[in-house]
Order: sequence, then C-alpha cells, then structure tokens
Amino acid sequence: MPKDLERIQDVITHAWAPSTRETYGSGLLMYHVFCDLKSIDEHARAPVTPLLVTAFVSALAGAYSASAIGNYVAGVRAWHILHGLPWQVNQMEMASMLKAAERLAAATSSRKQRVPFTVEYIATLRRHLDISKPLHAAVYACLTTTFYAAARLGEFTVPTLTAFDPGMHVKPSDVRIDYDRNNLKSTVFHLPRTKAAINGEDVAWSAQHGVTDPEAALANHLKVNKPAPDGALFAYRYRNKLRVLTKPKFIDAINNAARAAGLERRQGHGIRIGATLEYLLRGVPFEAMKVKGRWASDAFHAYLTKHAQILAPYMQSEPECHRTFITLTMPPVR
Repeated sequence: MPKDLERIQDVITHAWAPSTRETYGSGLLMYHVFCDLKSIDEHARAPVTPLLVTAFVSALAGAYSASAIGNYVAGVRAWHILHGLPWQVNQMEMASMLKAAERLAAATSSRKQRVPFTVEYIATLRRHLDISKPLHAAVYACLTTTFYAAARLGEFTVPTLTAFDPGMHVKPSDVRIDYDRNNLKSTVFHLPRTKAAINGEDVAWSAQHGVTDPEAALANHLKVNKPAPDGALFAYRYRNKLRVLTKPKFIDAINNAARAAGLERRQGHGIRIGATLEYLLRGVPFEAMKVKGRWASDAFHAYLTKHAQILAPYMQSEPECHRTFITLTMPPVR
C-alpha cells in the first residue's frame, strides 16, 4: 500500500501545470510562514479549519492583490487534495473575504494595466530594430508571430538559457504550411505542449501587409540565424553558436527599442491582448476569436471582462463591435 499511495501522489501532481505548481508552492510557503508566526502546531494546520483559512486571508489582505491571495488559498487547497485531506471551507464566506481583500488591496500590489500592443506600435518598434543582426531578427520574428497567432509570449520563448525542452518548446520542425479549401495559405506552428493541452495544439497566422508581416519576419530570421531543425525556433547566433531566445532577453530588446522610439514600455502579455483587439476590430467574430485564442467560453468572457477598460476605448470607432463587446462584458443587472 505505501507504494500505491506514493504512486497516487506522483500521478495526481500532474493535475497542475509546472507554472501553476510554482504559484501554489508560493502560497503553501506563505501559509506555513503564517502558521509559524501564529505558533500553530503542525498537526493543527491540516485539515485546515474555516477559521484558520479565513485568518490567513485576513492577514494577507491589504498587502497583496486579491488574485494573489486567491492563488495562495488555491495552493493550500491543492496541498489538501494531494494528501487526500478534506477541504471544508465555506465557499460563500471565502468569496466575500476575497472581495474584501480586493477592496483593501494596496495600490502597489495590483499590476500596471496591460496596455495592448498594436500594429502601429509594432511597426514603430521595427524602425528601431536592426533585423540584419541575429538577436533583433529573432526578436522581431518572435514578436510578429506571437502577435498574429494570438499566442502567449511564453509559448514562443524559453524561460532560461538552459530550459529548452524539445518536447515542450516550438522547433523549426514544428512549422508547416497549410492551404484551406479556397487555397489560402497559412503558416501553422505546433506547440508540443501547453498549459491547457499536454498533447499540444496548433496556432497559425497568414501573411500581412506592411512591415509587421510575420511571414517576411520569419523568413528573415531563418536566413540570418539558421536555427537547427530540432532546436528552439527563435534561437539566434551568438559568438558563432546558437542561443535560445529567453523571455527576459526578448522583453529587454523590445524595451530598448521602445525607449529609442520614445514609446512607453508595454508588458509581454499586452501582445496577446493587442492581437485580440486587432482581430476583433477587423471584424473577426467573437466566437471565431475565442477559437483562435484557444479560450474556453467562460475563460474568454472572463478575459474580455478583465480587460474591458483597456479594450473599450479602442472599439468605440467600430459601433457593431463595441456593442457586442459591451453586451459580453456588462455586469449582470441585480
């Protein structure tokens, strides 16, 4: 039986993506620090009592954002699930506590609004990138691919120089050309593994007009850098060797270009927000955009609602799109 229990724990751990486990691990650490400060014995920490978890949330309120606190509580809950312990928390009370935490959150704990990347912004960045140079060629190709594929930046970059995994990260061999029934061409990228799909999923873009064309940017990158077929897609030449494009290096290059152009810096997540905005303004139906962005119905609705204040001003010039957007993101009338 001990081996069976060990196997069960090993399997159930995979219910959460690595990045989620890292976040939950931070929450669990925070919980134990809280218990230590309160001199709560080990045996009294789990199963957690409603009073204890409420006290935990109360202690964090005002110092952390509501979303961070919610993730920390989710980490404690995951710990209970992993060890087969009951989770007896009043969900209505917890929802009220998190709502209160949201109102008490310090201004510094909330992230700066994620202003969307736009085609114009990307085109301006291009003027301050020398795409004949290996790093800039890779960065610009990665930027335009991520944008027009409506992908997450982390799906086309690597966290660290040593973190490349061919079973998880995109390679040149994962790129193919497809044609639809109307013989329209698209370039498809197979993501070997994502947070939502352990068996991978596809994203794609088509050629665009102007300097933000991802097809031209990708062709230039492949010519300048010649990445290995089974290496990182956006690897670049560095001291006569190939180096993977890490997310921090990408952000640094984009920020330098923005600074040179006199533009405000924008966060990496703004690429996906901007892609969503761009396609909606082009008249792509919300349902089609949901599919392209690989959102579940509830997740897409939540995503639009979360970024409503950012997206709405851009949509005002497109009455039909704006009306649909407001309908989707309007809070329910009580």
